[in-house]
Amino acid sequence: MAKPTGRTVIASNRRARHDYEVLKTYEAGLVLAGTEVKSLRAGYASLADAFAGEHEGELMLYQLHIAEYGFGSWTNHAPRRTRKLLLHRVEIDRIRQRLRDGSGLTLIPLSLYFAGGWAKVELALARGLRSYDKRQVIAKRDADKEIARAMGRHLKGRSPARPR
Repeated sequence: MAKPTGRTVIASNRRARHDYEVLKTYEAGLVLAGTEVKSLRAGYASLADAFAGEHEGELMLYQLHIAEYGFGSWTNHAPRRTRKLLLHRVEIDRIRQRLRDGSGLTLIPLSLYFAGGWAKVELALARGLRSYDKRQVIAKRDADKEIARAMGRHLKGRSPARPR
């Protein structure tokens, strides 16, 4: 059987980009059991509460929920078990150094996907946003939308919208 090509997204953490300022992203592999892979191929995963951290010199993914495989038997996995992340040693050391330097960074998963038949997770070094930062981002997005609408009306030769 030929290896699948491309990127098939299984789950994404849409809330992460709202709650955090993403500084740098990494792609990491996962150490998985057989029933976990079958469950992922069926699309049963959630990144809602997941986060990554250091444990004994390695990076681990905590609270990733992969539902039990429906046709599994005693070989089924625990849904929220801790999973090891696979990265190059140099990347692990850089990430560990950034997490430890006291700048308030955290490592969060953004998406879970299959790439070339292998399960991968996109991780981000991120800084948490405060509520006023979130309000500024929302206000900027609304202003950009209004500018785009006005430009569209101008380019189409229509009169400007009436103020409400």
